[in-house]
Amino acid sequence: MKINEIFYSLQGEGYFSGTPAVFIRLSGCNLKCTFCDTQHEDGRVMTEAEIIEQIKHYPTKHVIITGGEPSLQLTTEFVGLLHDNGYFVQVETNGTRTLPSNVDWITCSPKSAPVVHNAVNEIKLVYEPGGSPEAIRRALSIKADQYYLQPCDVGDKAKNAHIIAECIDYIKSNPCWRLSLQTHKILNIR
Repeated sequence: MKINEIFYSLQGEGYFSGTPAVFIRLSGCNLKCTFCDTQHEDGRVMTEAEIIEQIKHYPTKHVIITGGEPSLQLTTEFVGLLHDNGYFVQVETNGTRTLPSNVDWITCSPKSAPVVHNAVNEIKLVYEPGGSPEAIRRALSIKADQYYLQPCDVGDKAKNAHIIAECIDYIKSNPCWRLSLQTHKILNIR
């Protein structure tokens, strides 16, 4: 697999926010979102055994496979190998491609492309300035245990404050949603 980076931190978003986790960031994505805040194109090819050996050095058994887009590389066999080593496997995906059926937790962050999953564990929709009724409608059409709106970070403190306030007002009027903040950015951690 082409690995962009492997690091240990706290999950900063969604249901597992605050949970210690090993992040395996895979290289590449099939979408080019204007608000993407991740440099994921570079990387090096690693064997599954090399990946397992590297993540064994961290004290958690929670692994988050992210990207880019994990579905471009992730296999049932690798998820099985993680399970064989005692890991809980969470995948963060845009939902446009299928994932191995043995993933423990799917966090889907739908974009403008069609989502192929009928059900996931959590939806994490980026709330853009002004909201997007069509994106919200599409996200709600996917069965999920949890629905999160995450204010888009546009890199401008004043604009971000406005987007956050707007997102909070929307959630207060539509309580099927929960607020997800990028706490890793707030705390200045990876």
